[in-house]
Amino acid sequence: MKTIRLLAFLLLPLVPMVIAQNKSFTDDLMFDSCSFASTGRNRYFILEPGYQLVLENKKGGRLVVTVLDQTKRVGNVETRIVEENESENGKTTEVSRNFFAFCRETSSVYYFGEEVDIYKNGQIEKHEGAWTAEGPNKAGIAMPGLILVGSRYYQELAPGVAMDRAEIISLSETRQTPAGSFKNCLKTEESSPLELGTREFKYYAPGIGLIQDENLSLTKYGYIKK
Repeated sequence: MKTIRLLAFLLLPLVPMVIAQNKSFTDDLMFDSCSFASTGRNRYFILEPGYQLVLENKKGGRLVVTVLDQTKRVGNVETRIVEENESENGKTTEVSRNFFAFCRETSSVYYFGEEVDIYKNGQIEKHEGAWTAEGPNKAGIAMPGLILVGSRYYQELAPGVAMDRAEIISLSETRQTPAGSFKNCLKTEESSPLELGTREFKYYAPGIGLIQDENLSLTKYGYIKK
């Protein structure tokens, strides 16, 4: 049975896009079948040092996502650190250092946890939501290599701390942002059993990555100088 499951897993990238039928959120993410790299990319996620996305809104909100030239070992996996810097009207509200790794077999990007600094009045107030994929926690999937409309999967698996999950809603969205108009975008709906009733929608453009996160829209993207 294990051999059959592994064979099916390795063939996933060759399967054309179909509509997923299973409506539960899967936590069987075939982690043990991957060989990981700290650099890589798939259609909707770029994990390469120096790549940066800037998203903003009209109320002074700003999110800067930067793939750093730094790695962190989580368990026996060397992960890439991606910094997310959130601010309101020029004042930092949260900085997180997220740990990702690329599965060579499927092109999926796995999420191994994060360090979190939450600010108040310019000072670090707490570290709520921090976790790593060690002990009882498991790595989740940040972005699948094979996109199935209707599929549901856990992005975080840290019981009682971080349990974000996503459902793929569409692959045919068109979004207008300050950075340009993008077609054939991926739309996801994110939720968490720790925050029942809360829903967030995100959009990803092919070859670029995240272009809209709720009311934050892409204003700039590309590689920055080291």
